[in-house]
Amino acid sequence: MEYYGNRLCISARELVDGGVMSIPNYKAMSNRGRIEIARRGGGAQGNCALVVVDSLPRAYKAKVQELYPDGGLTHLKEWVCSNYERDQAAVAWFHDRQKTGIDLPEDKIREYVVNASVLNCCISLYERAATAQKLFGGKYDWEQMTKAIEALREEYGHTLPGSTLRFRKKVNEYKRVGYGCLISGKFGNQCARKVDAKTERLILGLAVLENKPFNTNIAEMYNMFVCGELDVYDPKTGELMDPEEFVDPKTGEPKELSESTIANYLNKPKNKVVIEHRLSSWTTFMHEQMPHVHRHNGEFSLSQITMDDVDLTRKLQDTKQRVHAYYAYDVVSQCVVGASYARKKDEGLVVDCFRDMFRLIERNGWGMPAGIEVENHLMSQYKDGFLQAGVSFPFVHFCAPQNSQEKYAEPLNGAKKRSVIHKNHEGIGRFYGKGKWRQEYKKVSDETNELYEDKEYFSWEQLVADDRRDSYEWNHELHPNQKKYPGMTRWDVLVENVNPTLQPLDKLTLARYIGERVETSVRRNSTVRVAYEDWWLSDTSVLEKLSPNDYKVTAYYMPDEEGRPKDVYIFQGDKYIDQVEKVETYNRVMAEQTDEDVAKYVEQQKKIAKFGRYVKEHAVEKVGVMKKADRIEIEERASSASRYDAARDAQGGRADVRSGRDDDDYGEYMDVSAYRGLGRDGV
Repeated sequence: MEYYGNRLCISARELVDGGVMSIPNYKAMSNRGRIEIARRGGGAQGNCALVVVDSLPRAYKAKVQELYPDGGLTHLKEWVCSNYERDQAAVAWFHDRQKTGIDLPEDKIREYVVNASVLNCCISLYERAATAQKLFGGKYDWEQMTKAIEALREEYGHTLPGSTLRFRKKVNEYKRVGYGCLISGKFGNQCARKVDAKTERLILGLAVLENKPFNTNIAEMYNMFVCGELDVYDPKTGELMDPEEFVDPKTGEPKELSESTIANYLNKPKNKVVIEHRLSSWTTFMHEQMPHVHRHNGEFSLSQITMDDVDLTRKLQDTKQRVHAYYAYDVVSQCVVGASYARKKDEGLVVDCFRDMFRLIERNGWGMPAGIEVENHLMSQYKDGFLQAGVSFPFVHFCAPQNSQEKYAEPLNGAKKRSVIHKNHEGIGRFYGKGKWRQEYKKVSDETNELYEDKEYFSWEQLVADDRRDSYEWNHELHPNQKKYPGMTRWDVLVENVNPTLQPLDKLTLARYIGERVETSVRRNSTVRVAYEDWWLSDTSVLEKLSPNDYKVTAYYMPDEEGRPKDVYIFQGDKYIDQVEKVETYNRVMAEQTDEDVAKYVEQQKKIAKFGRYVKEHAVEKVGVMKKADRIEIEERASSASRYDAARDAQGGRADVRSGRDDDDYGEYMDVSAYRGLGRDGV
């Protein structure tokens, strides 16, 4: 049998020799058209006639199937054998435990690789329409394909389904899921386990109770539950768990678990994680269990500032409390670039730290730091103002609350305390520290039972001075990365590696957001009063920026180390008005005046002269006014004068014009020459 014209055929000789029909019968059926001849016999090539199998009557077709049970499978089997290739990707996949989830035996791996390779042939044939038509004589025949694969079971040793529907389902599942669908469900089956998935969930549920039970308590509660002595329910739905679901399927008895068995399941790494997640606080779980990001340092100093607060270990003499400090570190050099101290941890502590940092930056002529990372607790109030990205710092990052490992200032505080502060002072450490880092305190026996004896107390001035000396020593120690910065201190790294792309220091913005604020007013069109001192307006034209009839302004300035103003800016509401200059006074006693007094006098005279020039340049010209009735009367008289001039010119002599009244008794004549030349708008 063979395919001809995409149809399964059998030769006429095989029909006759096989006893399916006689020669006269064949000729009669052929002549009458009862059978279809796909190819005529004879010719130059000596071909034999081919009869289409499907055109044979039912009885003859049954005899053909008995004579050739494989039928067209021969060519299909030959194609599969010639196109079969061992799937190397399947070999690697089934050996990868991370992908399979289990350790497969070698014999199972070989079996699954063969199954995958056979299925690859089936799919390849399905996708090659021309080849499929040639082999099947039409559309893809799943029944024929299943028979062909089944016939090759012994040759390849595959374990694919023999049923057409099941085989077809397996092919589609393999195309959709991949190699995983070939693994038997017996692997990972929970039936044979004494502690199946449901029992394991019950044990874990008991382990995360609010009282945090020990393993012995968990084992006791589990055994009480399976014996019906303890009710266990779902707190969300209120549904009671059924002890009958936790029995041995073979004996029907409750599954009793030992303490060691329960402890083994509770100590599995995957179970310990979920138990800790339920029993630990968010911060504890985050710091001890959760993965964290990994970062490396930058290249330039002042590219990023990191800030955090700390309590000085030693206590004050007057209040027996600790001093609150706030530090600003440069991330690359690790230098302390700003520090502040206060008795209360509030926004004033933060502002003073910013001021201290910017005073250092201004003294050294550096630019505005490019970025900053801060905490949420004390900095959140500045999110929409000073610490909004682009206002002062191009890059601003608010660290997650209670996530100390995110702020680089946290490890720097610890390193400074261990390397410098612990070396320079007594009593530095922790109550629960280890070794020489441990500090023990004796409890005071009183009614509160909460006080401890401290060895020594200190004054405010001493604690602040000591901490500033410690910061100076920290800054001038060798940088810890000596491989990258050989022989350089932290301060050397800060000074020599300043980011060249920093923007200039924006003193106006800093003064407005973190500077001192004073309500004042413009006096004598020239000065404002700030911090008990007078400050000149830069120019008289600044008055043009003020609102009508409003001389009140707000002055902002950044104080220096002594708290005195340096650069003062005035605003009216949100509108910037001017940067004022300090009024420098001179000695009124001429006999005692110095050259400096003379220079100050000259500067003040220049200010006054500028004011006079401004007033002169903007001087107002005087205008005249008259009532409207008077203007109309003047216009009428001017009109009469014009008529008189015309009459006189016509007579060649002078004519007198009365005042316009017909009454002769009026008797007064007007001198029209006084009105000659007045226009309509004249006065």
